[in-house]
Amino acid sequence: MLLARDKSQLLIIDVQEKLLGAISGKDRVVERCVRLVRAARLLNVPITLSEQYPQGLGPTVDPIRKAFANDGVIVDKVEFSCLKSEPLRERLHALRRQGRSQVVIGGIEAHVCVAQTAMGLEAEGFEAFVAADAVGSRAKVSRKLALMRLLNSRVDVVDSEMVLFEWLEKAGTPEFKELQALIK
Repeated sequence: MLLARDKSQLLIIDVQEKLLGAISGKDRVVERCVRLVRAARLLNVPITLSEQYPQGLGPTVDPIRKAFANDGVIVDKVEFSCLKSEPLRERLHALRRQGRSQVVIGGIEAHVCVAQTAMGLEAEGFEAFVAADAVGSRAKVSRKLALMRLLNSRVDVVDSEMVLFEWLEKAGTPEFKELQALIK
C-alpha cells in the first residue's frame, strides 16, 4: 500500500532534549523528523507531536519545533504507547474519522514508544508506517530489533524519502520544487 497525503497523518514521538542526548544517530533522527514535518506542513498533512513527561524531559527539540511552527497539536503523555494516552488516542482517531488512516511515525525510542504505538495502531485498523531513518534508540541493536519486530507485525517500515515521494506523487509541481531541497 502506497502512502497518500490525503489519507495520511504524521506522528512525531518524544524527540525531546533530555532523551535525545543518549540516542544513537540522534542528528539523523532530528534531521529526518524535520524533513517529515516540513513536508507534512507543505502538503497539508496533519501533524501531532507527543512529549513524554515534558516537565522532566524537556520539550521537543528546537529544530523540530521550528519546522512544526505550531501547525498541529502537541500532546503531553506519560504512557509509552501513544494509544494509551487518551488525548493522543482521541487525536489520532479524530483524524482517522476524517479519512486519515495512514499514520507516518518518526521519533524515539524505536523499541519502546515507537514500536508500541505502531503495533497498537495496526491492531486498531490503522496503517502504520515507521520511517526507519527518522527513529532511534539508545542502542543500535535495540533500533534494529524494533524494526525487525515491526516488519514481522505487519507495520510498514519505510524511510523519509519514500514518504515524501509517495506524498508528492509526481515531479514538476510547485510542492515538488519546494521539497526537492529536502531530498538533496
